[in-house]
Amino acid sequence: MANAAQDLSSALAQIVEKVGPSVVRVEDGRGRPSTGVVWEVSGGSTLIATASHSQEREDSLEVGLHDGSTVKASLVGFDNSTDAALIKVDQALPVPTWGDGADLKVGNLVLLLGRPGKTARAALGIASAVGTDEWRTAAGGKVNRYVQADVARSPGFSGGPLVDMNGKVLGMYSSALARGAHAILPTPTLQRIVPSLQQHGKVQRGFIGVGVYPVNLPDDVKKQVGGQEDGVVVVALQPDGPAQKAGIALGDVLIQLEGKPVTSPGELISLLDPDKVGKAVTAKVARAGAVRDVSITVGSRG
Repeated sequence: MANAAQDLSSALAQIVEKVGPSVVRVEDGRGRPSTGVVWEVSGGSTLIATASHSQEREDSLEVGLHDGSTVKASLVGFDNSTDAALIKVDQALPVPTWGDGADLKVGNLVLLLGRPGKTARAALGIASAVGTDEWRTAAGGKVNRYVQADVARSPGFSGGPLVDMNGKVLGMYSSALARGAHAILPTPTLQRIVPSLQQHGKVQRGFIGVGVYPVNLPDDVKKQVGGQEDGVVVVALQPDGPAQKAGIALGDVLIQLEGKPVTSPGELISLLDPDKVGKAVTAKVARAGAVRDVSITVGSRG
């Protein structure tokens, strides 16, 4: 038993030694540092993933490195809906091994790393929740699955990596992602967000320029749409927006988008993913009891 405990202790220390140099301290001049983890190195510069809620003063960003030095950093982009931010330093830093967490199970041991001070710190815990479905944050951000870790919460750890026992980074911890929970932004979600932050400084979101309100569908309309009970009525239209250009009018009832039911404003938002920006989608719309298909070219907004 003593040998097993000693082996585990040594393994944990080795993980911290391995990943620690890729974990940095992020300061924006407020005196409350957070953590960041190296994402990639390109052309002598390093991109660092961190928590967006910690980056309030981009003009004074600094990053503390594992050797004790401090370097200036610049903000590349951020997405408050997933609490992800990307910053850059003009220096090559060690890149950790990022894993997709496909094999992660509830009960697996995990390490949360942070660098709120000059040295790396670690908290040991278990994966306490591992979902399989996509979920939306309170701010509307799409996360590919829910991952929660039962670890001790420490100030300054937000933006730090969650690491498995093989030393692979499973994602980024955010104290603001899910209220009252140690939720993790998984690696696959970061892989989807980071390119958009690099290119646009934000995550583009699809929109069609409508304000909608949930309604029950009349019986004659229900029969035409396979018995669907609810839709959303258009109560506002952006002038010259995508929906108006497609011929949508106030009072029209939007029933489906790309064959999927639209029964609430939130459902409509969830169907307008960034990959639909600039593409034509088919909306099923009811007007005066008649149902028709309308092609709408999805616009973008931050």
